[in-house]
Amino acid sequence: MSGAPAGRLKSILGGSAGNLVEWFDWYVYSAFGLYFAPVFFPEGSPTAQLLSTAAVFAVGFVMRPIGAWIMGIYADRYGRKAGLTVSVTLMCAGSFLIAICPGFAAIGWVAPALLVTARLMQGLSVGGEYGASGVYLSEMAGKSRRGFFSSFQYVTLIAGQLLALGVLLLLQATLTEVQLEGWGWRVPFALGGLLAIIVFRIRRGLMETQSFQNAKKDNHGNEQKKSSGMLLFREHPREAITVMLLTAGGTLAFYAYTTYMQKFLVNTSGFSRETATVVMTAALALYAVIQPAAGALSDRIGRKPLMVGFGVLGLVSTVPIFTTLETVTNPYAAWALVTAALVIVTGYTAINAVVKAELFPAHIRALGVALPYALANTIFGGTAEYVALWLKNEGMERGFYWYVTAMIGVSLIVYLRMRDTGRNSQIIED
Repeated sequence: MSGAPAGRLKSILGGSAGNLVEWFDWYVYSAFGLYFAPVFFPEGSPTAQLLSTAAVFAVGFVMRPIGAWIMGIYADRYGRKAGLTVSVTLMCAGSFLIAICPGFAAIGWVAPALLVTARLMQGLSVGGEYGASGVYLSEMAGKSRRGFFSSFQYVTLIAGQLLALGVLLLLQATLTEVQLEGWGWRVPFALGGLLAIIVFRIRRGLMETQSFQNAKKDNHGNEQKKSSGMLLFREHPREAITVMLLTAGGTLAFYAYTTYMQKFLVNTSGFSRETATVVMTAALALYAVIQPAAGALSDRIGRKPLMVGFGVLGLVSTVPIFTTLETVTNPYAAWALVTAALVIVTGYTAINAVVKAELFPAHIRALGVALPYALANTIFGGTAEYVALWLKNEGMERGFYWYVTAMIGVSLIVYLRMRDTGRNSQIIED
């Protein structure tokens, strides 16, 4: 047991709260991109400005595999709690840097350079956060409710995005467009930095997991091999490749339906920025609520049926959903279509962290979860907005819909071929 039930629940809630703030800081960039894009990239059409902003968003993802590698090893060697504390420190620094960074008009190209630097720091943080938090929640949860409790990683991830949109709605209601574009967009970055300081204190007080304690020595009392990238790909290549391929379609669909969708509703469907924000906030709220239900269902019927369900439904519905949204003018209809897409991708998001954690032994689990995921996430998730906007700019917007569909198909093949990790888990503690 990882402590008494009350202590275990407190640790799960504490880890989840920290994850929320981490992802709030990460998603504020996307939520407010429509307002600060002209500040850092003043030249060109709105689509060109968004394209430059999306490129910086993608650059942040470049650091995620590096963060996953460094902090995955750190969390395997020094503890999940230690990894979580380091990741939030980096996120805090990145948020404050964006909040105070002058615009292009004041310091020229130094401004976008500083923006890139801040996103690199945040990418390093998030790269480590996914593995550390996913493993922490999976290990801290009891065997019979592992799917349920680990789903809170995406509950808080989505809640972070919702909080970012909520702050956007509040500022849209209280500030003018000129104020938002002038200085209002800086407010959420400053808020994120302050919240990260609070999370730092919370994470310092978390319990360590029993899996990490047990992993220090093997069954014969000998020291375990130390976590490293070479050890991961030499001794667990099949599992690492499986994580990359099962992530590819899921992460691309997630970013297409969440971070890019807000821009799609404005740039393609023709909704106002305020209406698009409301539509996405309402859709994401329901999306967050159903994550634990899907996680609990996986505890009863297994992980594999949910992932296969996402793969099949995503394969047949992605193109129809996007093409219908192109001409939708009713915000309620837009909400229904976006919500349908998010319900489908829940088959991946609710359980992806626990599935990955259950593939690896404890001494290399944080790195095994974080690094292959981060590589796939960088290639497919981090570039989703850029690819979508580039194809639109080139007059081939529907190519993006087929791209998402194809990658979901690749992941579906993996889901069909892999064993159900819920029934063959490497997490041996109850």
